[in-house]
Amino acid sequence: MKASYHRYFLDFKRPSGTSRGILTQKETWFLVIEHDGKKGIGECGILRGLSFDDRDDYEEKLKWVCSHIHLGVQQLWESLREFPSIQFGVEMAFRSLESQNPFLLFPSEFTDGTKSIPINGLVWMGDEAFMKQQIEEKIHAGFSCIKLKIGAIDFEKELGLLRFIRSHFTPEQIEIRVDANGAFSLDSALYKIIQLSEFKLHSIEQPIPKNHTDSMAGLCKSTSLSIALDEELIGVADYAEKENLLQKILPQYIILKPSFIGGFRGTTEWIELAEKYNIGWWVTSALESNIGLNAIAQWTYTLQNPMPQGLGTGALYSNNFDGPLEVRSGALWYDKAVSQEFNLES
Repeated sequence: MKASYHRYFLDFKRPSGTSRGILTQKETWFLVIEHDGKKGIGECGILRGLSFDDRDDYEEKLKWVCSHIHLGVQQLWESLREFPSIQFGVEMAFRSLESQNPFLLFPSEFTDGTKSIPINGLVWMGDEAFMKQQIEEKIHAGFSCIKLKIGAIDFEKELGLLRFIRSHFTPEQIEIRVDANGAFSLDSALYKIIQLSEFKLHSIEQPIPKNHTDSMAGLCKSTSLSIALDEELIGVADYAEKENLLQKILPQYIILKPSFIGGFRGTTEWIELAEKYNIGWWVTSALESNIGLNAIAQWTYTLQNPMPQGLGTGALYSNNFDGPLEVRSGALWYDKAVSQEFNLES
């Protein structure tokens, strides 16, 4: 058995805005395992500036994994607790290697093309006109749940966008999620959340920066708008620490990005704890290529969570890999007639 790694830069078709700035490119890494004439492919989906394992020794750790690939998936996963995106890549690569088709990791009715995964339509940050255009496109495309990233433009304009949606669509027609990415200050968060509550939103993700657990717990307890933790989970690898965090904050929801929280195994731990404390959850991709997204989508279907998930098709990129995922009427479908390709020269 031998392994290698490859870095690849995904180019955004259009610069994409977040509360941390504008993204034009996304760096990702692929782990390839070869054994007995077969290949397994895993994606290590790092997001610079946000991933817990955005470190100077990231490539060095990938070299170490390749030279210790004989240890197997379980031992490697345990050794990579400080590198959750590599944990995910290792899990995915071994699963790919063991599968008859390296891209068919979790066979199901989803991969048969007979069932779909409901998803939210993501509206990227930008100026008011651009965000309004996206909202109209998502609604026209059949989405019943949309997610708006907020915190980058004037808050009053963001309220205006929500007012625009609600003037045309009731909460029963369109479910709205907002994601602040920790953009609200501790002093202003409660006031802003009260204003947002007026629009009958489903939830707000990470209203304040992570590591302010007392303040976050207070918000979860005192507001009528459900709060979902996202960045708060990043870097919490120990099972007991995960439980302590959820016990202390008691959020209404948690958002699960496998690339950020230790892959399938790390995500499963969070799900077990969330269900223990009656906390809702859904799975979200983290700007992976179609290689990683395909694996996350297949696995997510097996969880049988009926809520809209935060998955897409990788259509943001101009140089993505071919894949079978497509969006139809607000749901993610798997077209098994489309073969997946992995060519780093594309």
